[in-house]
Amino acid sequence: MFPKKRVFPKKEEKDDRIVIFDGVCNLCNRAVQFIIRRDPRAGFKFAALQSDYAQVILKDREYKFEQPDFILYVRGNKIHVKSTAVLFILKDLGGIWNKFYAFMILPKFIRDYLYDKIAKNRYTLFGKKETCMIPGPDIKSRFPE
Repeated sequence: MFPKKRVFPKKEEKDDRIVIFDGVCNLCNRAVQFIIRRDPRAGFKFAALQSDYAQVILKDREYKFEQPDFILYVRGNKIHVKSTAVLFILKDLGGIWNKFYAFMILPKFIRDYLYDKIAKNRYTLFGKKETCMIPGPDIKSRFPE
């Protein structure tokens, strides 16, 4: 009898760390800038929710949603949302930021309640742009198209 064939995930699936964000939200754009400044190895990629690239990623992973009020974090084939996404991003940033992952011990409904309060009022509190952020040449490679 032949040994069972092992199937390995494609490298890009196993290692993907993609932050999908609202491209017109000032708070979201600031969060992306925060991550970029603290990720010198360029391990994170970014996609505006409004982009075709983000839509393809979500469709490939069979993620269904109506226009969400939250950030999405794709780690391999898994999609995290709301407070869970934020905590995994901070964990993956490493350094002092991964200490915030300890907040995962709080019940999800409490974490997401606080997250939802900010998300629902983000345009009022932080403003909104008319168009998505256009990355400069120094970080363009981190925004696949």
